[in-house]
Amino acid sequence: MLQELSIKNFAIIDQLSLSFENGLTVLTGETGAGKSIIIDAIQLLTGGRGSSEYVRHGEDRAEIEGLFLVDDGHPCMERAREFGIDIEEGMVILRRDISKAGKSVCRINGKLVTISVLREIGSTLIDIHSQHETQELLNETFHLPLLDHYGRVEIEAALDDYREVYKKYETVSGRLKRMNENDQQLAQRLDLIQFQHGEIQRADLKLREDEELADEKRKLMNFERLFESLNTSYEALQGEQHGLDWIGLVMGQLETAAEADPALAPLLETVQNCFYTLEDTARTIRSQLDMLEFDPERLNQIEARMNEINQLKRKYGSSIEEILEYGAKIEEEIESILNRDHHVEQLQKELQTVKRDLYLEAKQLSDLRKKWAEKLTKNIHSELKQLYMDKTTFEVRFLSTADDYFEADEIPFRRDGLDQVEFYISTNPGEPLKPLAKTASGGELSRIMLALKTIFSKHQGITSIIFDEVDTGVSGRVAQAIAEKIYRISVHSQVLCITHLPQVAAMADVHLFIMKETVKGRTRTKVKPLGQEEKIKEIGRMISGVEMTDLTRQHAKELLELAETIK
Repeated sequence: MLQELSIKNFAIIDQLSLSFENGLTVLTGETGAGKSIIIDAIQLLTGGRGSSEYVRHGEDRAEIEGLFLVDDGHPCMERAREFGIDIEEGMVILRRDISKAGKSVCRINGKLVTISVLREIGSTLIDIHSQHETQELLNETFHLPLLDHYGRVEIEAALDDYREVYKKYETVSGRLKRMNENDQQLAQRLDLIQFQHGEIQRADLKLREDEELADEKRKLMNFERLFESLNTSYEALQGEQHGLDWIGLVMGQLETAAEADPALAPLLETVQNCFYTLEDTARTIRSQLDMLEFDPERLNQIEARMNEINQLKRKYGSSIEEILEYGAKIEEEIESILNRDHHVEQLQKELQTVKRDLYLEAKQLSDLRKKWAEKLTKNIHSELKQLYMDKTTFEVRFLSTADDYFEADEIPFRRDGLDQVEFYISTNPGEPLKPLAKTASGGELSRIMLALKTIFSKHQGITSIIFDEVDTGVSGRVAQAIAEKIYRISVHSQVLCITHLPQVAAMADVHLFIMKETVKGRTRTKVKPLGQEEKIKEIGRMISGVEMTDLTRQHAKELLELAETIK
């Protein structure tokens, strides 16, 4: 659940801290008071699209932070682990800052994350249902994902299997398509890659050659300094009356001393070890000096070779390894083009095998979708009956399935399978079923979407659900049915609801009143939790408008009493 929400410098909100409870929390207030602004802030907190327009005028940045409490096994736990985010004691803290330049900084439990990660984690915590989402029901492209979401326990696994084979299908069909390009294009392609392959072959590249050349070049360019340093080092050790001579003198004197006093033997041994080590070092330095040879021509050769390698890097890869990999790849392509007929035949056989496998996966996916479509239809009818749409007939209609392409020569495989689904509805007895987008009114759409949310919330695992004015276009007994439906959803999930319906407000476990006030010439939003008497007054305002009469007060009180009875 969402336990704490902090908003600072966001739109007309200067600073706001809210605590939320389980159950149903209702937000009411006059239009423009800032109810939807609070929901906008939560939407941004869970990865919604932000902009500098959200930053309060005159401020540098907007800050939004929310504390969520989750149980062990919650879907966000696994996703958080994938991104290296620690969750302790079931607490998830999301934070998002938006600067006046429009840049966002996102954090989860203090760790910096991208907006996409914030969105992925946030989607498991909050489900925001707005009027816009209701309008998505009018777009049939959303109907198949809704069905898949409903039956995801089985459908997601089948869809993953299908997509894995589909990826292979795309790869093989793409290769075959390239092989079947016209002769002129293939001839041009063959000329190009043969030239490239020859250029790489002639270069006779060796792994790490560029690093070795750079090292040799550095030595040649610093030859004088290197020779002088080594020569001076050698002379300091080996020259007459220099290092080794003096250490040899010390060694001789310590030998005499150790004969007189055996306790000095360790000192002698230390000096002897140093002498022999330095003697070996001097020989090594001498050897290095003997090998030093300044060859201006070699430097020119290195420059030319490095230039050749850099030219190849600009064309074929950022490293010698990548160049050689590209060379191997085009060598395979050359062989494929030169033996085109054989490869086409092989690819055609492989494609036929993949198509058969893909069709079987599509068939299994279609069968599962049909099975879950029947369950969804039954559930929708049950929910709509409770929303006074008991005369409504709802159908998940399959415009195409895998069965339609049995033994077809050409099958239009798509990423989501072969099924095309659209919701059909008839709201009046005797009327034929028609596409939902062409039939349902605004109030009917609200109830259908609410029915879907009720069904999904029971097995979705979302921490909190937000309804943003989803009760538009309804009144009377339908409004009461919607109020009861939203309350039932809150039994399974925390629900925050912005509403203008007194029936919904009466069902609230917590009622928050949103208002605007002017302080020092600036408008700001304020939130006030309402007690029982204040609830009666606010619900009365929602019933009658501005004027509060005794009858309105009595009606408001009766609504609250009815709500308690229903609960």
